[in-house]
Order: sequence, then structure tokens, then C-alpha cells
Amino acid sequence: MTTGNDPYFFGYGSLVNRATHAYPNAARAQATGWARIWQATAIRQIAYLSVIAAPGVVIDGLIAEVPGGDWAALDQREHAYDRHDLRDVAHDHPTAGRIMIYQVAPCHIAPEGSHPILLSYLDTVVQGFVREFGEAGAARFFETTRGWDAGIHDDRAAPLYPRAQVTTARERAIVDAALRDLGVVA
Repeated sequence: MTTGNDPYFFGYGSLVNRATHAYPNAARAQATGWARIWQATAIRQIAYLSVIAAPGVVIDGLIAEVPGGDWAALDQREHAYDRHDLRDVAHDHPTAGRIMIYQVAPCHIAPEGSHPILLSYLDTVVQGFVREFGEAGAARFFETTRGWDAGIHDDRAAPLYPRAQVTTARERAIVDAALRDLGVVA
């Protein structure tokens, strides 16, 4: 049950894709002072999408309610991340109060090694941005995300990402074109 006083989280990656979760009262939002980054971790040999402080940068995302203020399920999903208060967030949600953002915990950051981006993960994220913000929003996702030098692991034929979604040919074409523009080879 939701109370209208429950806390909210700001999703900036796969949580933008509403098909990957059932959190209620989601609304589009923008956070200022953050950029996304593909982060290598010691937990697994693929990149996690995280955020880093970036003065003046604005990222699109969704805010959604954490029912009953019970963070357990979301914390389990985001087990490699720490929660932080998000202060500079714009939205038009009538009841959203405190909003938190997840960032990969410093203890999990790997200083070196190959940690490519799963293409099925990227496809799922971009599908959410296309559905919420249109193709211009997907372009902003690529513009405000760093760490593309991690490279891509093409797992489209057999997705390794646990919340992978079936994407359209147009959604895949948007991803492929953006990666070409960035000089990233899949």
C-alpha cells in the first residue's frame, strides 16, 4: 500500500524502462549535477551503469515510489550500489517527497580489467528512454553517459542481462547508430 509520504528513487538506467519493475507512481524527472558512467566493478566482469558527480550536467530519468518506505527489494536489485539523497531533481509529481539515487559503492569499483557493457542491458535501458523521452531522450542518454571505452559485449542473441527486454528493430537501430557515432564497436 502506498501512503503518498513514501520515499522515491531516481532511476537513470534500466529503471527508466517500466517493463523492468512494478514500482508505483512513476513520473519523468531530471537530476542536475550527475552524469551516468559505465563502471567496472570487482563483483562481475561486465560494466554496471552508475552515476558520478558532474556539475551542470542534467540527466533524464524516472522517479518512482518505494511502497511503504521498504527499500529491501530495491536494495536487493541494486546490491552493488549505495543510496544517496538527491537534492536537485525537477519533476511534476504531486506527492513525491524525499528522493534517493543509487551510485556504485566505492568498495566495489574495480581499478582495472576488462568490464564490457552488455548489449542486452544497453538495449533495455535505451528502450526505456525511447518510450519515456522519445528518440531525442535516447540521444541525451548517450550524450550524458561516460565510460563508453569499456566496450560492448554483444549478447543480443542470448541475453545475459537478467531483465533484458524484447526490443524493436528501430530501438536496436538507435543503439547501433549511437554506438557507431561514439566509435564503439559491438
